[in-house]
Amino acid sequence: MEKHDLHHEFPEHQQKIHDLKVGNAHFRKLFDDYHKVNNNIYRIETGAEATSDEVLNDFRINRVFLKDEIYAMLLD
Repeated sequence: MEKHDLHHEFPEHQQKIHDLKVGNAHFRKLFDDYHKVNNNIYRIETGAEATSDEVLNDFRINRVFLKDEIYAMLLD
């Protein structure tokens, strides 16, 4: 299983990710929320935590939503 952390998802935007984390509270919250959801997905997919397929899919949908919002901020 692979973790989908933002630095691996957007390697070309590493500096901007850092700058936004430091200087933009909204981005920082999105970043933190993304990593919490991503860690939950990773724990479920690796068998460290059991849950229903519905919960896992909800986490995945939330991760995509957060990732899209983050990416839009990176392009801004």
